[in-house]
Amino acid sequence: MQEASTRPSPATFQSAQGCSAAQRVIDAPAAMHALQAAVHHADTLGVRVNVSVVDAAGLPVAFARMAGAPLHSIDIATDKAYTAASFGLPTGSWSSAFAAHSEAVKTGLLQRPRFVAFGGGLPIEEHGARIGAIGVSGGSEAQDEAIAKAGLDSLGLVSAA
Repeated sequence: MQEASTRPSPATFQSAQGCSAAQRVIDAPAAMHALQAAVHHADTLGVRVNVSVVDAAGLPVAFARMAGAPLHSIDIATDKAYTAASFGLPTGSWSSAFAAHSEAVKTGLLQRPRFVAFGGGLPIEEHGARIGAIGVSGGSEAQDEAIAKAGLDSLGLVSAA
C-alpha cells in the first residue's frame, strides 16, 4: 500500500467572511484499508460483523457487511462509530465515564438517538487530532472491540482502547 493511501486527507472549511480552518479527516483509501483489516480479523475469529468507518463529523466514509452478519448490527456499527467520533471516547469506556457524571447526564445520554454505550466503537486519532472513528457490531463486545482495534492497527494508529 502506498503511504499516501494510509494518511488521512485534509479538508478545509472557508466561511463567507473569509476565515478558514484546516481539519484532517480520514480519507476513503485509509478508511477502506481499516475496513478490510477489520473484516479480515473478524473472519479469523469466525465472527460475522458489520463495520463502519466515519469521518470526524460522524459522516460515513466506508462500510462493509459480512455475509451472515446480524441485520440490526448495521445501524449499531454505524452508531458506535458516530458515538466514538462525536465524543472521542471508545464506546466501551462509557460505563466508567458515567461514574464521573450525575444520574441526569447518564440518563440523558442513554436516551439520545444513535448514542451507544457498549464496546465496539473506537475513535481514530492522528497526532492527537480526532480524524474519524470505526464501529463494529455483530460479535460480543470484546470481539467487536478487538476487530475495531485491528482496523486501527492496520493504519499504524494507536487505539485509545
